[in-house]
Amino acid sequence: MRNFQDILQKIQEAKEPVALCVIVAVKGSTPRKEGAKMLVYESGKICGTIGGGNLEKKVIENALAVIKKNEPQLFRHDLLHQHSMCCGGTVEVYIEPIMKKNKLYIFGAGHTGQALAKYAVDMEFEVVMIDDRKEYLDQVLIEGVNKMNLNFEQALSLLPFDKQTYITIMTYEHSIDRNILAYCIKKEYAYLGMIGSLRKVELTKKMFLEGGIATKEKLDAIDMPMGLEINSESPEEIAISILAKLIQTKNSN
Repeated sequence: MRNFQDILQKIQEAKEPVALCVIVAVKGSTPRKEGAKMLVYESGKICGTIGGGNLEKKVIENALAVIKKNEPQLFRHDLLHQHSMCCGGTVEVYIEPIMKKNKLYIFGAGHTGQALAKYAVDMEFEVVMIDDRKEYLDQVLIEGVNKMNLNFEQALSLLPFDKQTYITIMTYEHSIDRNILAYCIKKEYAYLGMIGSLRKVELTKKMFLEGGIATKEKLDAIDMPMGLEINSESPEEIAISILAKLIQTKNSN
């Protein structure tokens, strides 16, 4: 990696958490000097080098631990005594985790969806609101919310899904909700929820089981009715109950 711009590009392209490793101090003979950088991905893949050999092997191990804890840390390495490297100097490596933002897909730009988008942005979710009704999306004037004015089937085919994806389903029609749920239940996600009454939920479960769309285990993993039970009534209260469940899920992972 030649410069900081290269690093930023690699981080933006990453589809998994990554740690930035930087040599911040050296003493004596060392394979690389201050400023040498290396990216370590959660999968163990690397980009760049901080010197190779046993030092680099240990730094990769340290970086993976930092990613897991999501806390930056400074490590000091004695090349001769710790790593049997004959150059014999010491190296200090600062490792910082760079975690991708959690993506929140809000299917439905009604009152509750708009309220959820507003609160979720403040909680640093990367919010995408999807609706086929342009007039509803035009009402969403929240900075940081990405809007997709497409039919739901087309939008689903374009959206990426991974273990940092949070999905909330609250469109204007039960059948649309179920179609979105049937698609998303087969994808990777951190959270999947659907709004609705107990009757809607029970009917959905029955339809999915009888239709072979999902197993009972997969259905039990879905949050429906969506949100924490706080006797919420208004769109804002319902949105807060949903956001609370998203935060609970995020912090338990």
